[in-house]
Amino acid sequence: MATQRFTLEEQQEKVGELIGVSSWLQITQEMIDTFSEVTLDPDPMHIDPDWCLKNSPFKKPVAFGFLTMSLLTHLVHEVMPYDKYGTASTGGYALNYGLDRLRFTGDVPVDSRVRGRFTLKEVRERAPGELVQTIYTEVEVEGEETPVLVADWLFLWVTEPGHVRISDS
Repeated sequence: MATQRFTLEEQQEKVGELIGVSSWLQITQEMIDTFSEVTLDPDPMHIDPDWCLKNSPFKKPVAFGFLTMSLLTHLVHEVMPYDKYGTASTGGYALNYGLDRLRFTGDVPVDSRVRGRFTLKEVRERAPGELVQTIYTEVEVEGEETPVLVADWLFLWVTEPGHVRISDS
């Protein structure tokens, strides 16, 4: 992959632009069950179809909100290709800086399909060699009008001056 270069000015010109929309990803019971196991959360609303049929308002298992959130990286990589071996000396690298205003606004039923929609909301310099990109993020369920997750996702783009500062701290 080509060397990546991001300048504050170049990024600020793109504020408000749609970065992209990922393809659909099916949420399977196996994914939900595996997430339950690794997070040590055996909530029957997510992993027990019989219990859901009798007790859940959804009548079938739904994905954990945090599972949906954890898929953001997969979804964004499809629309924001990057050099996963990028370094400060080859143009920089991204760090996950956090999420602001994350909301789970709907359910993700088992076997439904989701996709991510990403828009550049803001770019600012945190320190020399460190750009903070705020990406307005939505996760949609196929066939539903409103998103099931909305958030401002923050990335820290680090170049050589920032890398040196982080390494020294």
